[in-house]
Amino acid sequence: MGGGQQQLQQLSQELQALDEEIEELEGEIADLREEQSDIDDAVEAIETLDTGSTVQVPLGGGAYLRAEVQDIDEVIVSLGGNYSAEQEQDDAIDVLRSKQEALDERIEETQAEVDELESESDELEQQAQQMQQQMQQQQVQQMGQAQEEDGE
Repeated sequence: MGGGQQQLQQLSQELQALDEEIEELEGEIADLREEQSDIDDAVEAIETLDTGSTVQVPLGGGAYLRAEVQDIDEVIVSLGGNYSAEQEQDDAIDVLRSKQEALDERIEETQAEVDELESESDELEQQAQQMQQQMQQQQVQQMGQAQEEDGE
């Protein structure tokens, strides 16, 4: 295999690795957005529910239990690191909103990484196309030279 072919194969492998990394980061972004959506739902529920409201509590495995909200001012919010704390309604919403902001930052950072990798991928694709064109031109020239030599 010629040097040009090896370089093309190497570019192809680099492109594939970049594409896989981009796909993985886009999956992360989707997961973060889903987490944001869950937080939005929680904030909306906290804002709209009243003491005495009936809610469905997930038990896992697709099973739910109907329950009555005893006191909307006693919201238990995950603080991270497997810790939770009881918060008043407004404080719980503040905690959730700051989680949203942290998720926004992570999404922006991850999207910036994706953009950078896509730009790098575009450059590599252009290099590969240029190499292919050069190789094709060389083949055409070689064929032309071979025909001239045969014609002599």
